[in-house]
Amino acid sequence: MKLFKFILLYLFLISPAQADTIYQLIKIPNLEIYNIETKNKLRYLYAKQPFTIGIDNNINCYESSKEDLDQKFKLIEKNLNRYTKDFLKKINLKYIVLCEDLSISGIKTAGIPDNIMKTLIVDIKFNEKYFERVLHHEVFHIINDSYKDIFDEKIWSSLNPKEFNYAECSTCTKKVGLDTNPNPNGFITEYSQATASEDMAEVFSHIMYGILPDKIDPILENKIEFIKKGISKIDKNFIL
Repeated sequence: MKLFKFILLYLFLISPAQADTIYQLIKIPNLEIYNIETKNKLRYLYAKQPFTIGIDNNINCYESSKEDLDQKFKLIEKNLNRYTKDFLKKINLKYIVLCEDLSISGIKTAGIPDNIMKTLIVDIKFNEKYFERVLHHEVFHIINDSYKDIFDEKIWSSLNPKEFNYAECSTCTKKVGLDTNPNPNGFITEYSQATASEDMAEVFSHIMYGILPDKIDPILENKIEFIKKGISKIDKNFIL
């Protein structure tokens, strides 16, 4: 009986200490460990309670049920296992935060990457149709933020027709469609036309998820090659 009481006391004390350690690492409160025994050393955390973060407290996300976490984790791990431990180290990604109803400044979003904190927040309730592909899209933002010199937006933009201009920001446009264009004309989705970084992320995600259009025009072909060459500069052993 005394041993049982000791175990309960230990678990009660260790949980707050664990949560505090996680906060010190990535500055997100109310998290607990979901799974850290992964082959590529990604640490999966989940929101035990809602959290608000950001300089202006403009990022919000909420807790999920264990059933939803368990269900989505299988899909998430399957896709993120594509990235090796060495590659993840090179791009500065270590922590995956699982929550739902993720938003930034009131705008719903699938994920929020932070290469400085080595963290990617994922909304596990994001649209099922695009969910798996979007995981790779968000990983690319980590890659892009870590290697701005390799994925130069001016060089990328020069691949487009001269008359085309991206929007000033990804939320400054109504071009938000994520369906794959059967006839891309340089842009693999409507959202690709938002900004150069979103365009790159959309191309990368389609390559990783294996759903490139049957018809690939010369502009899109150049973009695909640009992404592949850039990734090979980071890790020549990484398979796209």
